[in-house]
Amino acid sequence: MSKQSKNSKLTSKPKGVDTIRLNKYISNSGICSRRDADLHISIGSVTVNGKVVTEMGYKVKLEDEVRFDGARINPERKAYVLLNKPKGFATTTSKSKGRTVMDLVANATASRIKPIGRLGRNSTGLLLFTNDEAIVKRFTHSNKGVERLFHIELDKNLNYEDFKKIKEGFKIKGKLVSVEEISYIDGATKKEIGVKVKNTGNSILRTIFETLKYEIVRLDCVTIGHLTKKDLPRGHWKHLTEQELNTLKML
Repeated sequence: MSKQSKNSKLTSKPKGVDTIRLNKYISNSGICSRRDADLHISIGSVTVNGKVVTEMGYKVKLEDEVRFDGARINPERKAYVLLNKPKGFATTTSKSKGRTVMDLVANATASRIKPIGRLGRNSTGLLLFTNDEAIVKRFTHSNKGVERLFHIELDKNLNYEDFKKIKEGFKIKGKLVSVEEISYIDGATKKEIGVKVKNTGNSILRTIFETLKYEIVRLDCVTIGHLTKKDLPRGHWKHLTEQELNTLKML
C-alpha cells in the first residue's frame, strides 16, 4: 500500500478515550461555532497531523496537530505565566533533566504551557511561558524579535576596546554579531554590564564573551520587553495582566 500524501484525506478515527470531536476542538479554539466548523471541515480547510479531514464527527486527541487554513490551533485556554527563575533549574520540558522550570510552574495553570527561549541552569531571571503560538512566533520567528535586558557579571573587567567592539558589532566566524544596547552598571565595577538583545535565549551573549576571552560568572534576565521583575521574588511566578498581555502583543 502506498503512503498517503500530505494533502490526502484522512477518514479513520483515532482510538482512545482521551478524544474530542473535531468541530468542538475548533470551536474551543475560538475560531468559529461548531456549525461553522462542520462547514470548514467539509470543504477541506482542516488538517489533522498533516492530513485533510472531511469526515463529520471525526475525533482527535488533544496532542494531535490540528491546523485551520494552515495555522495550528489549540483548544486549551490561553495562559501566560511569567517566572523569576532561580539557579539550579534547567529550561526544558524533559523529565529526565532533573529539576526543571516546569516544576516551578506546575501549579500555575492546567493548560500545557512551555517556556519561550532558554536560560541556562545557573542563569536567573525572567522566563515567559505560554501555549499561545502567536506569542511564541513574536519571539522566535520575527526578524525584530522581543528585547530582553540582561545583567551580566564577568570574571574580569570589560575593557573599553572590547566594550566598543560589542557596541558597534563585530564578526564571529564571518557573521556579524551585534546587540541592541550595552552599558556599564552604575555604581559597580567594570565587571558588571547591562546588555539588551533581541533573542530568545542567552547563547548569543556567551558566544560574544567567549570570543573576547571573558567568562560569564552571573547572568540575570532583568526585563522581557516591558515585563519586569517588580514584585516577583526569585522562584515565584505570576499570570500576566490583561494590560501586560495587550502591550506584549503590540511589541
